[in-house]
Amino acid sequence: MSKVFSFTGSDDFYPGGSIYPNPKEASLFLSLGRPVDAYFPLQKRSRISVPLGISGEWFEKKPKTSIETLPDECLFEILRRLPAGQDRSACSLVSKRWLMLLSNICKSEICSNVSLVEKDDDDQEFEDEGFLSRSLEGKKATDVRLAAIAVGTASRGGLGKLSIRGCHSDRGVTDVGLKAIAHGCPSLKALSLWELATISDEGLIEIASGCHLLERLDLCNCPKMTDKALIAVAKNCPNLTDLSIESCPNVGNEGLQAIGKLCPNLRSVSIKDCSGVGDQGIAGLLSPTSFVLTKVKLESLAVSDLSLAVIGHYGFAVTDLVLNCLPNVSEKGFWIMGNGHGLQKLTSLTIGYCRGVTDIGLEAIAKGCPNVQNFELRKCAFLSDNGLVSFAKAAPSLESLELEECHRITQFGFFGFLINCGAKLKDLTLERCYGIKDLNLELPAVSPCESVCAVSIRDCPGFGNASLAALGKLCPRLQHVELNGLEGITDAGFLSLVERSEAGLVKVNLSGCVNLSDTGVLSMVKLHGCSLEVLNLNGCKKVTDASLMAIAGNCSLLSDLDVSKCAITDTGITALAHGNQFNLEILSLSGCSMVSGKSMRALKNLSDTLEGLNIRHCNRISSRTVDMLLDHLWRCDILF
Repeated sequence: MSKVFSFTGSDDFYPGGSIYPNPKEASLFLSLGRPVDAYFPLQKRSRISVPLGISGEWFEKKPKTSIETLPDECLFEILRRLPAGQDRSACSLVSKRWLMLLSNICKSEICSNVSLVEKDDDDQEFEDEGFLSRSLEGKKATDVRLAAIAVGTASRGGLGKLSIRGCHSDRGVTDVGLKAIAHGCPSLKALSLWELATISDEGLIEIASGCHLLERLDLCNCPKMTDKALIAVAKNCPNLTDLSIESCPNVGNEGLQAIGKLCPNLRSVSIKDCSGVGDQGIAGLLSPTSFVLTKVKLESLAVSDLSLAVIGHYGFAVTDLVLNCLPNVSEKGFWIMGNGHGLQKLTSLTIGYCRGVTDIGLEAIAKGCPNVQNFELRKCAFLSDNGLVSFAKAAPSLESLELEECHRITQFGFFGFLINCGAKLKDLTLERCYGIKDLNLELPAVSPCESVCAVSIRDCPGFGNASLAALGKLCPRLQHVELNGLEGITDAGFLSLVERSEAGLVKVNLSGCVNLSDTGVLSMVKLHGCSLEVLNLNGCKKVTDASLMAIAGNCSLLSDLDVSKCAITDTGITALAHGNQFNLEILSLSGCSMVSGKSMRALKNLSDTLEGLNIRHCNRISSRTVDMLLDHLWRCDILF
């Protein structure tokens, strides 16, 4: 110590030589040698981000210390101690790893100390109530997004409805994503999975285990889904009320039997294009739920007459029944279903593409289902006039009938049905029935159908003037008339219908009636202009400005007008714009080649009411005129 105080600068501080045995270490610090003539400024030492330690001759980096180095098990324990709410949502934004870990934490695994962490009032009010709805489609459907939904909705009302349609081609939805929903969304009540080839039973089993409040399940084109998943849903989701399965080939009888046995609240069932479903599955599904099941839809299934027999005997609560494309069901099946007397509450019945629908079967259905109100028949090739008339006599409660592509139905069956129908019939639709021919019929002296107020005849080429005159005679109280694509109708036939209408026409659709001219339109406007609200003249090439001028002066209640592809010009449009159109909301001029920008300025008079304007394929209207319309009709949606 005395040497330190007596040091004068000439003595060597350390007589043993350099204090650094290794010259490389000395270069790291300032030199302690003799002073030299050259001046060297002090060098600033570089900042080192990690601690350094001396081992031997060189400095070595110590291992990086960070929370990211923790294994998933430790990080999981930390994250599950976070309070619910914004803290958990904020942590999910740190990294994908944190997000996936948070999404796998079940509600029962969250450790929150109430004495240290007080929940936000909003979180307490809306937590786990299932208020929120989310939908993912196409590329947006990934596991990461499902994990974010599971974490983000947990304290903001809870996820109640989730719909996934399609998925990302590379990073699609898998069982991992469904597992995240199962752990983070116990309030889920409705789940829809469409076009998901990447999910299997494991994902749906996780949903069933974590979402016991599930009420609606919709599966479409999920080829990996089997009975195992449905059995898990049946065991864990007793509140299930709606089940829809489509194009799931590995779903069979066992899954449906489990649903019927373990889901006492089942209200609606739809099974379509599932090759593994047979009569045993339908029987096991319907028999235990006979007093609660109200809606049944069976389509494109390999079931036989036995399934229809079960429906006829056990469908005590069924109100809506749809049977489409059941090739193995014969006439016997429909006859047994009608004579089972179990469908007393049935109000809506739709049958299509079924060879077993014959006159005998249809009559049995009418007798066994006396309360049917709405009946639709599509592509029933063996149904004839006799069966239709018999059905009319045996169905006193019928309000609506729709026949589509029933080619054995002729003019006699159609008008025979109107003559024999009950007093409640309101709506009658005939579409693409090519068996109808326009014959001059001598109708019997019967009372007219006063209850019928709506008739739609679509694309029936044999329905002409004579048929229209008979229709007007039998249905004098028509208000809604649709005559779509009937090229055989002329002004004479249309006038016979219009002149017999006593209630006042409200909606008229004459789309595609190419032989109808101004004569028929002017007569209709004169007689029913005060009640007319909707008029469609699309494709009536013989309708000109004269009709449009009459409409402008007589149809003050008109709200929807379609004169697309008609022979109108600027004169007619100008007259319409300056007429008494106080309620016109929709105007379609598509394909009117003689309409130009001259008349478009007059449409400013309709700016207060017009909400939709279609000027597509109006080649004489310039882009400048369109810009002007966009400025003046700012509240109107314009198609151009």
